[in-house]
Parts: sequence; C-alpha cells; structure tokens
Amino acid sequence: MQDDVSTAKIRDLIDHRDLTSLAALVRGLSTNRTVRVLSELPLKEAAVVFRLLEKNMSLKAFEELDQPTQADLISQLSRSQVLDIFRSLDPEDQTWLLDEVPSKVAKQIVSSLDPAEVEDTMNLLGYRRDSIGRRMSPQELRSNPSETAAGLLERIGAHDADNDILSEIPVLTTDRKLVGKVELKSLLSAPPETQVGDLMVIDPFYSFTYEDEEKVAREILRHGELIHPIVDSEKRLVGIVPLLDAARIDYQAAEEDHARAGAAEPLRRPYLLTSVFKVARSRIVWLLVLGISATLTVQVLEVFEATLSQKIALSLFIPLLIGIGGNTGSQAATTVTRALATGEIGIRDVGKVAFKEVRTGLLVGALLAVVALIIASLVYGIDIGSVIGLTLILNCPIAATVGGVIPLVAKACKVDPAVFSTPFISTFCDATGLLVYFMVAKTLLGL
Repeated sequence: MQDDVSTAKIRDLIDHRDLTSLAALVRGLSTNRTVRVLSELPLKEAAVVFRLLEKNMSLKAFEELDQPTQADLISQLSRSQVLDIFRSLDPEDQTWLLDEVPSKVAKQIVSSLDPAEVEDTMNLLGYRRDSIGRRMSPQELRSNPSETAAGLLERIGAHDADNDILSEIPVLTTDRKLVGKVELKSLLSAPPETQVGDLMVIDPFYSFTYEDEEKVAREILRHGELIHPIVDSEKRLVGIVPLLDAARIDYQAAEEDHARAGAAEPLRRPYLLTSVFKVARSRIVWLLVLGISATLTVQVLEVFEATLSQKIALSLFIPLLIGIGGNTGSQAATTVTRALATGEIGIRDVGKVAFKEVRTGLLVGALLAVVALIIASLVYGIDIGSVIGLTLILNCPIAATVGGVIPLVAKACKVDPAVFSTPFISTFCDATGLLVYFMVAKTLLGL
C-alpha cells in the first residue's frame, strides 16, 4: 500500500497528464485512502482518478463516499461505469442516488436496466420523498413464532447481509404482520429446539412507511435500535431501517438545518472544494428574500420621517434596537427549533412556548432597559434614555414570542422551521421594533 501519497502528488500527475504513473499510484492505495483522495480532489480530477481504479476498488470506494459526492461523481462517468456502480448498491442507496442526480440521468439509468433489477428501488421511489418508506431497506430474512432457534441460526449463517441487519430479526405471522423481534444473542444462548415465539420481544417499536424520516430517525437513535421495522397501514412488514442509516438521516438533517438557520442552502461538497459560483448560489436566494422584505422597514421609517427630523438623536439608536430585537427572536427560534427536532415539544405546545417566551423576553428586556436607560440618559438626557428603555421592555417579549412561535407555525404548515424562521423573524422584528420605538417616542416626547 502507498497510503502516504499526498493529494498534491496526484494532482501534479493529473496536470502533467501522466496517466500511466497515476494509475499505478492510485491502484496501490487502500480503500480508506482512496475515499479520502476522491473526497479531497475537485470533482473533475476525482473523476479522472476514479476511472483509473480497478473495478472492485472503484465499487468499494464509491459505497464509502458521502452521498452528495456520489451524485456529483456520477455526472462525470461513462454510462457503463454508472450502471456497474448502480447495480452494486442496495435498493435504498439506489433510491437516494436517483433522487440526487438530474432527472435525465436518472431516466437513462432506469431505462438501461432490466425491470427486475430495479423492482425494489422503484417500489421505494413510490413513497413520498421525505417519508421513512423511501429510506428503508428491504428485509429478506424474517422468522415466525413457531420456528426453532437452531433453524433460524442456520438461515442466518447462510445469509449474506451486514452484521447490524442480522443482529435482530423481525418475527411475522403467516400474513406478514409484525408480532415481534428476536435478538441474535437470545438465539445463541437458547436451547436449539426453543421456539422463536418464546424468545422474541413482543409488539416491538415500529414506524409506518408514511412517517417523516427525520422524526423516525431520531426515535431510532433515542431507543438505540440496531434495526427498526417499517410497516404498512395494516402492520405488515415492508422493510427496516438500520441504526447506521438512521444516524445518516439525522446528520444530513442537522447539516441542512444549520445552513438554513444562517439563511443559506447547504453545500453538497466540502467548502474548499465547492466553486465560488455554487457558494454564492447557496446564499443569494435568501439574501434576495431578506433584501426585498427589508422594504417593509423602509416603509416604517418613511411613515415616521417627521418624528425623526424633530429628534435626530432617535436615529442613532435604530441599529441597536433592530439588532437586539432580531437577535432576541433568533435566539428563541433556535432554542425552539432544536426542541422540536429532539421531540421535546410539539405543535400542541404553542401556548406554553408563547407564555414562556413572553416572560423570558420581559426579563431580558427589563435587564437591557436598565443598562440602556443609564447609558443613554448620561449622554442624551433622561427623555431619550426613557424612550430606549421602554422600547426594549416592549420589543424583547414581542421578538422572543414571535421567534418561539414561528417554528411551530412552520411545522404545522409542513414547512422546514429552519428555512422559514430566519427571514420572517428578521423582517418582522425589524419592522415591529421600529414601529414600537417611534410610537413610544411620540408618546413620551410629545412629537
């Protein structure tokens, strides 16, 4: 193995078009090092390396790559290579790949294969995109309550599957309805003639195919299940979700939420390997939304232009009040979105959340108001200080309540809270904050 080879050396060989030396070099790498090289190289250079790998190594390395890189790499390969890779994947991975590649490429892949080869995959594609049914694996190894431990162990030994899938076996009735789940360790420690029905966990935790994939993944991780049964509306087993797949779903969801909380779309590839154009494209949409929505703030300023002209000092505090209002709302939204994601709260808790955020906002606003009142009064007089202090006491609970409730409203409307919350809270808090500020100023200062 030549795992000490640097990525720079590989890029140098590509630049000099020394494909003979490059092929000899990359074919001597281990699977792990090959995966790292493919992940670290820009897409077109990664495709060059991938084409030079031996077939078995290319299939192994492809399976280990993260899914966005897989989808990008597919676009650079020949049809025969794509079909070889596609055939080597499990149905759930085939489904993900077809979802990620352009629709034209997906149609070409499916049309080039025998219908029997993609039957399981097409079944998975029939489920809604964000449902757990679309992410499950078919479970070929099943048992029934009357089977003996020895008989099931013999079938497990002859079965070609990952260890995590074989660690727990679903137990079904004759009409495929889930009645239990038996662990491999229970089978190994039981007398050979013991029936599976005596060893199984009765009425195990399961999910329906239509349930949200993120919600189910979090439940699987919380329970620590090695395999999680997925059933149809009649409780008939249709597939499983291994623990590793649940972790992958949860990680991808967290990555997307983190990016969207910052008003950007998630990047498909590592930051340094993503082109400037793609980075800009991931940000521009939400910046345009925020820019357009900011016109509401401008309208508020125009309405109170006369008030500002009478007391110029008021304009100096606009950035401070807008910033505090926006940050208060964002803090509340982040806390509630996280609580939603972990299942701590649900849509039904909207009243409790609003009440809690009103009180939190009042407390934070009161503390900030005391500090602002003292500082502003020393510099601009007690009248301006009083306006700033009272505005903070009113603005903070409004911003906190809106920030806390909006993620729940988004969830009820079946919109990703991380996507919806940031632009709305920013716009709302800016506009209402200024509105409250100028109303307080007009009242206290008699403008």
